[in-house]
Amino acid sequence: MSAPQAGPGRPWSPPGPQGLRRFTTARRPREEKCETCGAPLGGERHRHLVDTEKRALVCACGPCSQLLDRSGGPNGRFRAVPGRYLSDPGHRLDDTAWELLRIPVGVAFFLRNSALDRLVALYPSPAGATESELEPSSWQTVLEGTDLGALLEPDVEALLLRRHGGRTECYLVPIDICYELVGRMRLRWQGFDGGAEARADLDAFFAHVRGAARDVQGSRS
Repeated sequence: MSAPQAGPGRPWSPPGPQGLRRFTTARRPREEKCETCGAPLGGERHRHLVDTEKRALVCACGPCSQLLDRSGGPNGRFRAVPGRYLSDPGHRLDDTAWELLRIPVGVAFFLRNSALDRLVALYPSPAGATESELEPSSWQTVLEGTDLGALLEPDVEALLLRRHGGRTECYLVPIDICYELVGRMRLRWQGFDGGAEARADLDAFFAHVRGAARDVQGSRS
């Protein structure tokens, strides 16, 4: 996914024409179709591909997901979003590191842009996904502060951080759920701090991530 030509704190361009739309409108599962072959997807959860050329999340059926991920599709631009969730309870991202990130809210995610070969820092806001541009030393602090940094797959995975209750949670997650989070916050955000409904939804989202994630140290044993 290419980065926007915008300064710090500016809205991030949605990831392609579908972008956040599938996460900010009422779902109609029976109408969902594979965006490559047109096959109905039904109401079941399906795979996503990242079109690295168009910065798009593409809904895909199982066969298309496997085929395009293997071959790369036209110009080798497609990559399947993996399904792994990892946690790093022993990360070294403290308050000082968080301040370096220049993130005004308590949630942020970081993806490596393969085209620019740099980390992009994003956070949810009423306007959608907003970018905080980082100095190289700052994003290097993020990568070195957790064992998950070395495992991050470009374009399709993200480091997801939450600063809450005096501590920071650190996860490696599929990129599509980060955009799902952005869409959910955009729908529910009220007032200056998001409001009770948005906070409850955020708690539920991280409870799901926490339950799905494997400890990165345990996964290597």
